[in-house]
Amino acid sequence: MPRDTYSVLQTKIEKEIAKLQKQANALRNKRRIPVIASIVRSMREYQIAPEEITAALSKKSAKSGTKLNGSSATAKRPVPVKYRHPETGATWTGRGKAPRWIVQAESDGKQRSDFLVQGK
Repeated sequence: MPRDTYSVLQTKIEKEIAKLQKQANALRNKRRIPVIASIVRSMREYQIAPEEITAALSKKSAKSGTKLNGSSATAKRPVPVKYRHPETGATWTGRGKAPRWIVQAESDGKQRSDFLVQGK
């Protein structure tokens, strides 16, 4: 049996991937049809216009601060620094796992409050 070259194998794999993607899309579309039919039935039953759905989606995304794809529409704000190492100037917000310098200082008998930034 002759050995296939890299490009031949790659072409075979790409064809198989394309075939599987088509099957996945067909399955997705097949499963969507009954859901869409149910939504349309409910809209007719309750006399809901498509514009009302669009308006409701717009209101919901505006209220929650998220886009329709679920990502945040508002920028994340930086968390203010809560602790500062007096010698190195290293900082920590107090969120998440404590940094090594805090852990080391606490094991040396110091209090976490010793590193609080003034005015906090």
